[in-house]
Amino acid sequence: MPPDTVTLLDAQGRRLGTMDKLAAHQAPGHLHEAFSVLVFDDEARLLLQQRAPSKYHFGGLWSNTCCSHPHGDVRADARDRTAAEVGLQVDLEVVGQFTYRAQDDGTGLVEHERDTVLVGYVPSGTVPRLDPDEVAATRFTTVAELEADLAARPGAYTPWLREALACARSAGHPRRRDVR
Repeated sequence: MPPDTVTLLDAQGRRLGTMDKLAAHQAPGHLHEAFSVLVFDDEARLLLQQRAPSKYHFGGLWSNTCCSHPHGDVRADARDRTAAEVGLQVDLEVVGQFTYRAQDDGTGLVEHERDTVLVGYVPSGTVPRLDPDEVAATRFTTVAELEADLAARPGAYTPWLREALACARSAGHPRRRDVR
């Protein structure tokens, strides 16, 4: 599957075929596959990324560690994308899925995705290596700090972050663990 395409889904989650990525995000938005990666350190802090301002939608907003669209095996694609965007080689576990729809008021583009959530861990002190075309900045934060900031400044974050985090938390993440 070409990298600038997404896999379309019907309401029951069955694959329908592929579509150009930008066309799929035109209003009203076409339901398609996506993934969200949440990488925690061994102190249970989440690595957030600030999307590059040049991103085609939701640019400049803070989000989970990595997100994209799978083109084959979701775990392999998510590992590859995480390595490409933030320079981290991370073993990932699928922890759940959710479906959402959100419009970017700045661009008019629409996310309508069935999002597979994956979680991984890195040692504290890990330093990401950013692809500046994808990521403007990163920071580690506790879940409590993130939830407080999400409540205070929801417009600073991508609309899917809250649900991705809830999915990870319902699966028991983050956990303090030794990943060294």
